[in-house]
Amino acid sequence: MGRIEAQFPSLSPSARLIANHIQQNPMSVVSQSTADIARFTKTSKATVSRFFRQIGFESHQDAKDAILAMREKGLPMALGQDEPDHFQKELLNVSRTYEGLKDAAIKDVVALLAHSDRITLIGYRNAYPLALHFRQQLKQVRSTVRLLPQPGQTLGEDLVDIPENEVVVLLGFRRRTKLFKRIIDVLEHHTTILITDPTGQIYNNRVNHLLVCHPGQTMAFDSYAAPMSLISFLSNRVFETLGEKAVRRATRISQMYDDLEELEP
Repeated sequence: MGRIEAQFPSLSPSARLIANHIQQNPMSVVSQSTADIARFTKTSKATVSRFFRQIGFESHQDAKDAILAMREKGLPMALGQDEPDHFQKELLNVSRTYEGLKDAAIKDVVALLAHSDRITLIGYRNAYPLALHFRQQLKQVRSTVRLLPQPGQTLGEDLVDIPENEVVVLLGFRRRTKLFKRIIDVLEHHTTILITDPTGQIYNNRVNHLLVCHPGQTMAFDSYAAPMSLISFLSNRVFETLGEKAVRRATRISQMYDDLEELEP
């Protein structure tokens, strides 16, 4: 939209009709063809093509690719024109996530989460509450589970002394912080699990295990139903793996809740 505003004074009357149409219907660039835009604005395909060149794109397709790239990076942007069936889209996201999981990888990840001396969970931005929830689930069944970064704190003092039998779980989704790549660099000689969206597959050869969750890409905001479901799935598998040990710990924690009167009766 900024490009249209900058060029608007120099646009021809026909091009201004196209500009008004796109400003009022931003996703028409993605959902409509050049012919569609020409029909809606009562202009010609040549005028539409010329309009996109005038605002700085090589073609209509170039403009469409630029918008899709922004959505891929996580910019809130609705790509669909119809009213979305939210429930069906959520089911599709979760289904795609589980279809992509390999049994051998899940078995290895669960073993690491159950038997490593310590688990460190790292998440920034939208991944932070996911990491916090994951820690809360795992703490019910095993000890030595920590969450980083601590509010207002740096990471260096916590990452400098990771022991050999520790697993680091990284959670990072679209619009990851610049620090994320550096953290992976620092952890290259340690055991790591990455839970991410499809864009995080760029780190596939940099971590020991990579689990991909699908957040959906047609509605303005990403959904975190799939990663939350995966966290529940992994936590339950860890509970099953630890067996009676997990039951005893969960029972002791429940008794502690009662002693502290922390929960409603």
